[in-house]
Amino acid sequence: MPMNRNLYKTYIPFIFLALLGFDSVCWAQSEEEMQLLRMFYKDKDLVVSSTRTPKSISQVAENITVVTSEDIEAMDAHTVADVLQTIPGIYVNSNQDFGATSIISIQGSEDRHVLVLVDEVPWNFLSGGNAETSTIPVGTVDRIEIIKGPASSAWGSSLGGVINIITKETGKSEKPSGTIRGSYGEAASQDYRAEISGMAGPMGYYLYAGDQKSDGLVNSRYFNNQSIYSKLDLNISEKTDLGLTVGYSTPETGFGDVPFQYFSSTGNARSFFMTAYLKASISKELDLRLSVYDRSNEFEVGLKALGLEPSVPDGTLLEKNPYEERTSGARGQLVWAKGSNTAVFGMEYDRGDTINTFIFSPVMQELSGTPAEFEFDSDIRQWALYANDSLRIGKWSITPGIRYDYNDITGSFTSPSLGATYSPGRDTIIRGSVSRGFTTPPLSFSSGGGLFMSPNPSLEPEQIWSYQAGIESGLLSFLWLKFSMYHHAIKDVLTFIPYGAGPPTYYDLPVNGGESTRKGFELETETIPFHNLSFSGGFSYTDISPALPDGTSYRYAINIGLKYNDNESIQADLSGRYRWWDYKYSSQADYDNFIWDFNISKKIMIFEDIRPELFFTIHNILDENQYLSIDYQNPGMWMEGGIKFHF
Repeated sequence: MPMNRNLYKTYIPFIFLALLGFDSVCWAQSEEEMQLLRMFYKDKDLVVSSTRTPKSISQVAENITVVTSEDIEAMDAHTVADVLQTIPGIYVNSNQDFGATSIISIQGSEDRHVLVLVDEVPWNFLSGGNAETSTIPVGTVDRIEIIKGPASSAWGSSLGGVINIITKETGKSEKPSGTIRGSYGEAASQDYRAEISGMAGPMGYYLYAGDQKSDGLVNSRYFNNQSIYSKLDLNISEKTDLGLTVGYSTPETGFGDVPFQYFSSTGNARSFFMTAYLKASISKELDLRLSVYDRSNEFEVGLKALGLEPSVPDGTLLEKNPYEERTSGARGQLVWAKGSNTAVFGMEYDRGDTINTFIFSPVMQELSGTPAEFEFDSDIRQWALYANDSLRIGKWSITPGIRYDYNDITGSFTSPSLGATYSPGRDTIIRGSVSRGFTTPPLSFSSGGGLFMSPNPSLEPEQIWSYQAGIESGLLSFLWLKFSMYHHAIKDVLTFIPYGAGPPTYYDLPVNGGESTRKGFELETETIPFHNLSFSGGFSYTDISPALPDGTSYRYAINIGLKYNDNESIQADLSGRYRWWDYKYSSQADYDNFIWDFNISKKIMIFEDIRPELFFTIHNILDENQYLSIDYQNPGMWMEGGIKFHF
């Protein structure tokens, strides 16, 4: 299902003119009609990711998407990656097995360009720069706010975008409420969760425990994960709250056999994080928030022989790569709000230490010439100051922002931004922004090194200037439509010089080399329910110049959804997703197909306070392929079902 890369240039003018036409139609609509369209904002009115303080989404200049806990529950997601692959503009490289690991990019970015946060705690690995979301229990997620494009003036190193994961709040009532959930599917795939929230005197609480396991839907893959999470919020006065969060997860993953390379691989992780925070209202106009966090992460990848060669028995350990990382930091933020003006001032401090070890068996030492063991240690210290302002003037909302980052490896970087929204009438929003952003080189590139790679201490941050514009509004009285277009100009792109390190190792050397342009558009739509049925759709296209090393010169994605909800007992969702990766030089990829999933749930009213809900899911209904490597194929059609108890 390839697309001509000139589509971007061909159709943009026509789409833009069409939008001007439908915008004039919107202005002529009645207030009664437009009140119906406000349903699309009922769960998305306030977002925090744009300026790091609650702000109406109608005043956000960035291209932002919000996914709520209700959305996540409806799709029966087992991981954060399951959720992200339903978002136009996001590309998730994963084998799509139960609990699979994933590589995430936004609008054609590299995975290291995307900053992932959990309750403001950075989740990206320092060594590689990417984030692994399998350590985040999806059941704890209240909402995910996704900024597509750089958000460096608020968050620092985030050239490609930000995925801000916000966990559920503590309870507000002395009577506890919660959910108990269990599901079972093919390959003994199981997902059990329990959560409860409420108040005990002046303290609110939220507690979660989860257990996931699967024998693997394809090949010899498997997944096991136990996780716990708790949040406490103590109201010590009318204007002051203290809070504490603690989370721990232990995913163990079998990546499966790779017969063509004669090995199988596994990965075991341990992730622990803790935050403490103080929220205080200093005056009617001024609020203060202070927080500290500590996160430790351990990950180990192992390779074992498949026994396809007589000289290497089945199960022989070939290679082991333990990785340890410890990060900690502090945050301070003041928010001044008066009238139509909201100003934010903040500072951050972070430190991180990594130990990356490679251990090779005698077989691998002989084949590759590696030593029996070697280790890379690296660390980083960084701090930042940031400020932004949201000013509302009539139908305009203007948001200037700036941030100064410094770290002890690449030095300083300044990230300014300017965004504006304009509401010409009745639920129509026009957005525009320009911003400068960056991504700090991963520590393995700049100071630590890696397998057959020498570090380059002279590396500079990758830089970007981004220009974005968009419009969203209603059409007639039943349709919501959002259109966004973007131009990202990147320089100091990280690349490698093969054998560039010179003697004695002749390892590959990372360098800043060249420029890259990513430009494209996104179109999203959703209808008001008609006879309890509603439709949603999304299309995104990115032109990449010059082409990536794998030959990719463009990418596009399609998402389609049909939902039935009688708002009483039955809800059903049919969703399809398609990703064209444009891997020119890969003969082992197969991604020219839609993946369709179907979910249905039925609530049963037994008692007023206990509401069982039965649910059933068919994944990949048409048994299609959507994978980038024959070694890591996606599962075919598989089914699961379960029950939830809400109380």
